[in-house]
Amino acid sequence: MVHELAEYERAPDECRLTAGQLHAALFGENPALFGHVAVDADDRPVGFALWFLNFSTWQGVHGIYLEDLYVRPDARATGLGRRLLAALAALCVARGYARLEWWVLHWNPAREFYHRLGATAMDEWIPYRLSGSPLTALATEADIRGITGPAITSPDQAALGHT
Repeated sequence: MVHELAEYERAPDECRLTAGQLHAALFGENPALFGHVAVDADDRPVGFALWFLNFSTWQGVHGIYLEDLYVRPDARATGLGRRLLAALAALCVARGYARLEWWVLHWNPAREFYHRLGATAMDEWIPYRLSGSPLTALATEADIRGITGPAITSPDQAALGHT
């Protein structure tokens, strides 16, 4: 269904996720990605929410970042999207998380649905992303002397000067 979402978002060629990658992310030794799957009366998957934890340094607690929410076209307008979001909201409340947040494309008609839920657009924030060669270029500048944190443990760490 992730590939269906990519097609809906007009970016089918950008989605390279494999079933193996998704399985490893969700069920690996230390998963950092979590998911909810909605099924129909015949137990067929018709929607999903993929999410991970974020953290508010100002409030001192975690929150949920909803990476993807998707409901198949034939299951839309049935309350399924609201139920998936309600499940995540309930998880936030039960665990003491401060917020549930996500990004949505400007043209996505679901924005009205989100407003009806009481969600607010965060227009004062501008998302930034490093990827591809700019990410690689910045990584080559890594100098971790005097910096503590998770170790860089990739096959390329020697190329970054970390052995």
